[in-house]
Amino acid sequence: MMVTLLIIRIFSMASGLEINEGMCTNRDISISQVRESSTGIPQYIVQIVNTCMSGCAPSNIHLHCGWFASAKIVNPRTFKRVSYDDCLVNEGLPLKNSQSIRFTYSNSFMYPLQLKSARFC
Repeated sequence: MMVTLLIIRIFSMASGLEINEGMCTNRDISISQVRESSTGIPQYIVQIVNTCMSGCAPSNIHLHCGWFASAKIVNPRTFKRVSYDDCLVNEGLPLKNSQSIRFTYSNSFMYPLQLKSARFC
């Protein structure tokens, strides 16, 4: 563990990256989605990951999501539109370090999902 941390620190100093130990920020929430090849209504796989390695796990994560809707039911405990352009992730519960949430939705187009807000302790 100490060796790994030391290597990361050396790499970050050499590359000019800054590591904020113990502090997670909005930048630590990664949102990606890809179109899954299928016939009929297109399906999209969304993955939301907390990339922070230490510190307080983000909770109450909200995404910009427009009028998000899906022809395929999405588990509302995973992802739920609460109002226009406001979707809640993981029922607002913390997304632990390196934890990911993944779901699939079906629509004729891909929704541009972006982080709106999150609470960090």
